[in-house]
Amino acid sequence: MVGGGKWWCCGDQSSGDDVADLDPVVLVSGVGGSILNSKPKSWLGITTRVWVRILLADLEFRNKLWSLYNPRTGYTEALDDSSDLVIPQDDYGLYAIDILDPSYLIKCLHVTDVYHFHDMIDMLVNCGYKKGTTLFGYGYDFRQSNRTDQSMDGLKEKLETAYKASGGRKVNLISHSMGGLLVSCFISLHSDVFAKYVNKWITIATPFQGAPGCINDSLLTGLQFVEGLESYFFVSRWSMHQLLVECPSIYEMLANPEFKWKKEPEIVVWRNNSENEQDSVKRATYGISGCVGLFEEALKDNEIEYNKKTIPLPFNQDIYKWAATTRKMLNNVQLPEGIEFYNIYGTSWDTPFDVCYGSETDPINDPSEICHTLPEYSYVDGDGTVPAESAMADGFDAIERVGIPGAHRPLLRDETVFEYIRKWLGIQELSRYRVKSSKVVDVGSS
Repeated sequence: MVGGGKWWCCGDQSSGDDVADLDPVVLVSGVGGSILNSKPKSWLGITTRVWVRILLADLEFRNKLWSLYNPRTGYTEALDDSSDLVIPQDDYGLYAIDILDPSYLIKCLHVTDVYHFHDMIDMLVNCGYKKGTTLFGYGYDFRQSNRTDQSMDGLKEKLETAYKASGGRKVNLISHSMGGLLVSCFISLHSDVFAKYVNKWITIATPFQGAPGCINDSLLTGLQFVEGLESYFFVSRWSMHQLLVECPSIYEMLANPEFKWKKEPEIVVWRNNSENEQDSVKRATYGISGCVGLFEEALKDNEIEYNKKTIPLPFNQDIYKWAATTRKMLNNVQLPEGIEFYNIYGTSWDTPFDVCYGSETDPINDPSEICHTLPEYSYVDGDGTVPAESAMADGFDAIERVGIPGAHRPLLRDETVFEYIRKWLGIQELSRYRVKSSKVVDVGSS
């Protein structure tokens, strides 16, 4: 392990020499890790932040973020046709991945759940990195597949920008969670571009082989992004569920059926079985391939009301087929020669693996009931979201892999993680003093 202590780097950001000695860093967020703004197509409207926001969150989420997948284009498209969903590019892309709800109240309350890359950005700035010259952020529309042209072109442009701004120095990428899958897709599709612009790639908490417990349950019952008291003011689990059913990115994080799991992840359903006017309770289990049939059964009657219209949202077979192609791509990706790869994965947290609905005494009568049932999990070691078994199985020739005790998102503000990043970036640890946090402002989105 790297030595303990909250070491911070010393550097005069105004010194051109300090900047010139640093290779540029691009930070790549994961699922839910980018601000999304709703921008009206009419010049009369006001751009509004719809993700993340704590106040009025559920209403804005349903109105602006609920979406339908278009199999002709491969993109998930918002039901609201009066506006576009955009990622703010302020602060060289860093604003969108910094504090996900940068409103004054949330910053006053210091709701750490939405302090995403904030602490890491501060750490890098304090080490002499300069925004727009050696430090950049890449946020993206995380509803979409990890291999859309939009996401791939955006990352290519960001790499080119960082390369040129730093005077032709190769980039060091730091990705979190699903951002690691997006980078993997980029390597598969644009290996030559990656080799041209990238020197090192550090990934944190990436579900290389999927996140079985969390993703299976997300497709069946939804997801709670914010925990504790704040969750009562945030997007409801049900509202989130209706979006995730139409998100290719979620399907792409289902358990990899070709990976040799120590134990295959399962969904267990205690079902009420009626035969010859007699009820009996049956314990049904569904493996990786069998889960698809259960998803179809459970979601067959799933629907939402939007603008006084009823819209069916069953399990989307078109997305599932698209995601299966993405999985084949991920299974075969090869890291270009000369790239240094480092992997940090979370450990010591109970992480959902098998998911169970109903019980022997309170069985499920109809599969559609699952969508309104809170699950019980069996757990494995990991970061609370991604099993360590999945996160460490990157399939690359890593310079170093490190398991660090920590939860999925808090790893982004973990001191031990920072110590390893500084070590791998070759940053001198010169001082123990803390430098004042960099300023983050809400750039006009309400």
